[in-house]
Amino acid sequence: METIVKGMEGVQQAAEIIRRGGLVAFPTETVYGLGGNALDPEASRKIYAAKGRPSDNPLIVHVSCIDEVPPLVSEFPDSARKLMEAFWPGPLTIVLPKAAIVPYETTGGLETVAIRCPENRVTLAFIKATGVPIAGPSANTSGKPSPTEAAHVYHDLQGKIEMILDDGPVGIGVESTIIDLTGDVPTLLRPGAITVEELSETLGTEVRIDPAIIAGGVKEGVHPKAPGMKYRHYAPNARMALVTTRLSKERDYALSEEERAEADQMVAACIVRLVDADEAAGLRVGIICCEETWARYLSAGDRRADIKVIGRRSDPLSMTHELFRVLREFDEDGTERIYAESYSDRGVGFALMNRMRKSAGMLEVCADDQPTDVFRNGISPLAGLQPHADK
Repeated sequence: METIVKGMEGVQQAAEIIRRGGLVAFPTETVYGLGGNALDPEASRKIYAAKGRPSDNPLIVHVSCIDEVPPLVSEFPDSARKLMEAFWPGPLTIVLPKAAIVPYETTGGLETVAIRCPENRVTLAFIKATGVPIAGPSANTSGKPSPTEAAHVYHDLQGKIEMILDDGPVGIGVESTIIDLTGDVPTLLRPGAITVEELSETLGTEVRIDPAIIAGGVKEGVHPKAPGMKYRHYAPNARMALVTTRLSKERDYALSEEERAEADQMVAACIVRLVDADEAAGLRVGIICCEETWARYLSAGDRRADIKVIGRRSDPLSMTHELFRVLREFDEDGTERIYAESYSDRGVGFALMNRMRKSAGMLEVCADDQPTDVFRNGISPLAGLQPHADK
C-alpha cells in the first residue's frame, strides 16, 4: 500500500477513504492522530493492527462540534457541556457513558467513550466531510514517542495506512487532557495542556487525580479507562533516566534563587559524571536539558554526548512542544542512554513530567546520592518521593 501525503487539498479524498473503511492520519493541536470511522468495528480493528496496539486500550472519538456528541453517549451531564463550552475546540477529552451506536471495538470493550473536538482547521474540515465521528489514537507505533510532525507518522506507518493529512508541526506536542465524568467525582485520567486547576475552576468542584497517573499505570488485570494508563508509552529506543535533587522534589521546585542554582549544579554534575562513565564503556549518550541550564553541560561538548535543549523551564509548554521530537531524534541517532533533568509538576508541568517519567520507565534518580550505574541498579532512589498530586 502506498501512503500519500496531502494538506487541506486532500480533505475530500481523505473523507472518502474513511467512508470506505480505510485509515487516514490527521493533524491536531496536540499530536497527529490515526483516524478511522469510530462507528465501524472493522475500522477500529485496523487502527489497532496498524499501530500494534492492544485492543483493550480505548480509542478517542473525535467530533467537529458539541452537537455531534449526543448520539454517541447515553448520558450527557451538565458538567460535560460546561467543559465543552469552555475548552472545545481544544486539547480536552471527556469520558462519558457510551451509546449503543459506538462499538466496543472503539471503546476497548468499555461501556464508556472518550470524546474530544480538536483545534485544527484541517481536521475539523476532515471530520465534517466524512459525516462520521473519527476514532483516533496517536499516529505512531504503539509504545513509541507520539508524532508531532507528518514525517514522524510517515516513518512509523508508511505502507500501513492510505493517507496522511499534513498541516505542519503541532502546537502543543503532548496528548490531550482526559477527564472522566462517569463517576461521582470528576477524575483526571491523563494530564495535558488543560490543567487540573482549570478543570476544577470551570466545574466549581474538586477534580480527583487517578492514582494510576502517579503510579505510572494501572495495576495488572485492571482495564484502562483511557489511553496511556496501562501499557508502555512514549518510550525512546534508548534507556532513559531522570535526575533531580531531594530538595527540589520535596518542594516541587519552589526554590530560592540560591537553592535553584545549587540544585542545577548538582543535577548537571551528576549527569556529566554518568555520561563520562557510559562513554568510557563505549555507549552513545544523550542529555536533555532546558535553556536555563544548558550552559552547565558545555563541559560535555568535547565528549560525544548529544545535548538537546527542549525549551524554557519557565514555560513548560515550550518543553512539551519539543519533547517527543527530541526523543525521536535520539532514536534516529542510535542513542543508547539518555539522561534528562526533572522539572516541576505544577500546571502544565504535570503533563510534561508525566510523559517524561513514562518515557523513562518511571526511573527518576537523586543527584544527592551520587548514583553510578542507575540502570544496573534498576530501582529509583526516589521511589518514596512521589510527584505532587494535590495541584
